[in-house]
Amino acid sequence: MITVDRIKQLAQDYFDEVVSYRRQLHMHPELSFQEFETSTYVSSVLKRYNISHTTGIVQTGIVAIVEGKNPGKKIILLRADLDALPIEENNKVDYKSRNHGIMHACGHDVHTASVLGTAIILNQLKEEFEGTIKIMFQPGEEVLPGGSSLMIKAGVLDNPRVDIALAQHVFPSMETGKVGFREGMYMASTDELHITITGKGGHAAMAGDYKNPLVVAAHIITEIEKQFPFTIDSEGVARNTQNNIPTVIAFGKIEGKGATNVIPETVYLAGTFRTMDEDWRKEVKEKITTIIKTISDKYQVKAEINILDGYPFLVNDHHITQQCKQAATEYLGNENVEDLPLRMTAEDFAYITQQVPSCFYRLGTGNKVKGIVSGVHTSTFDIDEKALEISTGLMAWMTLKTLQA
Repeated sequence: MITVDRIKQLAQDYFDEVVSYRRQLHMHPELSFQEFETSTYVSSVLKRYNISHTTGIVQTGIVAIVEGKNPGKKIILLRADLDALPIEENNKVDYKSRNHGIMHACGHDVHTASVLGTAIILNQLKEEFEGTIKIMFQPGEEVLPGGSSLMIKAGVLDNPRVDIALAQHVFPSMETGKVGFREGMYMASTDELHITITGKGGHAAMAGDYKNPLVVAAHIITEIEKQFPFTIDSEGVARNTQNNIPTVIAFGKIEGKGATNVIPETVYLAGTFRTMDEDWRKEVKEKITTIIKTISDKYQVKAEINILDGYPFLVNDHHITQQCKQAATEYLGNENVEDLPLRMTAEDFAYITQQVPSCFYRLGTGNKVKGIVSGVHTSTFDIDEKALEISTGLMAWMTLKTLQA
């Protein structure tokens, strides 16, 4: 019989091994869609445990299969991401990145090592459950168009067709030993705004001889702010005051290479647009385009507008998330299972949540006593590795409970 205590024992038995996986991956990070050594390493672990898998999906992606009895009864997808970030690591640890300028600063090494451990546990128990576990190791979560979307196009959700999908993400602001869930809308869609304004450069003192693109860029930014006013709710989420939909439009870059007395010919703007409603998402992008064209025409300058469609919003299926939350409560205790607020960050697992009932949850990895407090995407991000024992067993338990439901 498969019990919580049995899963916990297996997670403890494989803990040191899973830590070694994580450290190996951490020492050898690779950028998005370049995870060739990472993919080879993951495959070697799967081979060691005779777990059937296919490599070379979207070049570096892997899909592994663990079949229980009556394999067609229910198919659950577990997802891990492989890529790292272009950050130089500043941690002083034995497993510090050996690849200059590249670091697993978002915890994808943790996700991959953890899911490997879960796969090993489930493979050991495959004669005791019904259904099939499909394990997806995806490239390129960090950059558009997102490896998840490409693996979906390559058929990862089919043959056999996936019924339910689960994924986790490190959460350094949550103490190790805890996990967090949110039903329904959880994370935002994300689109990139790239705008180039071309006017006429010249000497700043000769006002009649130039058309200043910096002025046009300033008007565009302020008009967009005016057209999309927002308030901050009790969860700290920006909401459009007209319809209460979570909305962020922010410009993080303005570049005009002039000087105190030099008006540049071009100015480049870059920003982000995030929301949680697809109809509103489409409407806002159309309005932003209209604002830019109207202002650029008024000032008789040229505007090149490039809005890159990013990840959709991430939605957790209410029923599946309730099941997973209940399983987590059984595994960790009610005091260690928390409710999460909305987040305006984005995640390419969202593509899967749009097609399959899913649960994307947070794994506590921080430890204030040990000084493990740095956030993701920083040069000093690290985890309390005790979280690997928790994550490995918890995902196995949630998977088994979801198969049985």
